[in-house]
Amino acid sequence: MKLSKFFSAIFLFVLIYSPVIQASNYSFLLNNNVSDSPNSSIFIQIFKQEGLLELYQKTPSGKYKLSKTYPICKFSGGLGPKKIEGDLKSPEGFYQITAEQLNPNSRYYRSINIGFPNEFDKAQGYSGSYLMIHGSCVSVGCYAMTDKYMGEIYQTVETALLSGQSVINVSIYPFKMTNENMLRYRNSSHYAFWKQLQPAYEYFNRTGRPAEVSVSLGKYAVIDQAETPTKLLGSKSQYALTKIE
Repeated sequence: MKLSKFFSAIFLFVLIYSPVIQASNYSFLLNNNVSDSPNSSIFIQIFKQEGLLELYQKTPSGKYKLSKTYPICKFSGGLGPKKIEGDLKSPEGFYQITAEQLNPNSRYYRSINIGFPNEFDKAQGYSGSYLMIHGSCVSVGCYAMTDKYMGEIYQTVETALLSGQSVINVSIYPFKMTNENMLRYRNSSHYAFWKQLQPAYEYFNRTGRPAEVSVSLGKYAVIDQAETPTKLLGSKSQYALTKIE
């Protein structure tokens, strides 16, 4: 009788606690898979005119390869940079995403704050806040990707950050900045600004690596990769210091 009670107690213990142990182990394996996954670093390019968000993944060679292209469902304000809070324009320029800029509970499903205004924007006196890449198909200055595509983008960005990538660089262009397109838009009032963006676009196309960009005298500047870190404008972080304040 005592032996029967003993085995019953063991069975009850296993029945109650076994699922907890399994769940704990499963969570641990998920975390390991995230942190140890190779080539998890990513880079994002957005092109307004073409209506595309391009997601790149770092390869073992250090170069970035196009992983997936998503259609932009909606952006607002046409071509040109965002300048004033409420102008409904979607930003252009070079931005950074950190973990603090992710919102899994956005009213637009999921959202990623791109970090506007960055140091360049601040130097121009530009204003604005809560400029996002998000779900749905509504925009008042953001890049709306639909819930379906935003779910994929958000998961990829979150995985990269959880895997150790401290910041994700985002280049936002009015269009593919080829010489032909620059010639086509040479009479635009934004042309001088776009000329500042073109070197970074060309550098990535040439090398497969995102350009290091800083702000010098209120203008974007591609940093010479051959220079030592101490010469890089005070060793400031790339992509124009898009820290959220």
